[in-house]
Amino acid sequence: MDGSRAGAGDDGQARRRRALGQRLESLAAAGVETLPKRRVGRKPTVVPEPVTAAPPNQTADAPADRGARLAVIRTEVEACTLCADLAAARTRTVFGAGSATARICFFGEAPGADEDASGEPFVGRAGQLLTRIISSIGLSRDEVYILNVLKCRPPGNRTPLPDEVANCRGYFERQLATIAPEFVCCLGTSASHALLRTEEPIGKLRGRWFAHGGAQVLCTYHPSYLLRNPSAKRQVWEDMQLLAARAGLELPPRGD
Repeated sequence: MDGSRAGAGDDGQARRRRALGQRLESLAAAGVETLPKRRVGRKPTVVPEPVTAAPPNQTADAPADRGARLAVIRTEVEACTLCADLAAARTRTVFGAGSATARICFFGEAPGADEDASGEPFVGRAGQLLTRIISSIGLSRDEVYILNVLKCRPPGNRTPLPDEVANCRGYFERQLATIAPEFVCCLGTSASHALLRTEEPIGKLRGRWFAHGGAQVLCTYHPSYLLRNPSAKRQVWEDMQLLAARAGLELPPRGD
């Protein structure tokens, strides 16, 4: 009697192991690389935390592997219709651009008309200013990674809606997890609020360090805000000096 039950138990365990193995093989074939951990109780509130030291880049795989994973996410973005109105109106999705192994990511709000037409982030007037901001810390666009909260242009370039941010969260979080940057520079209010899950105004977020995953996060004004308010360029320069100092970058000589 006891032996029969033990045998049946062993058979059941073997079947469960085979079923689990088949399930994992199916997920791998579908491109799923990680599974969420089971959480007990209520989901904790994410609160920005100040950090004092740069954590190491925790993704040790080859650049080609990260590029391949980003390509998979890009394909998903191109087919996404979660935001039906945005999907119907877009010309192209705007995924991101730059180095898959970048130490620094610049995180913006959403594509504009120029980006919607080209499929590349920050290519209009604000993008030209961002290029100069990146150059001010001695880097080029090819050495960083640039992405937005939303992958489709909102009508009239309006602020992203909460449900739109929620629909795109899985994409930009996976982008950042794949690149595993040491630093993320949030450009403007929408990007800062989306990444840090806070409602503090950008003026109060500036000049402080936060943590997101393994990255240190610094917030500054969006380049489009600087086009409307040139006097704020001084504050952005101060923020870039903070970023360069923390990242150990040597600042190039400034022109007049």
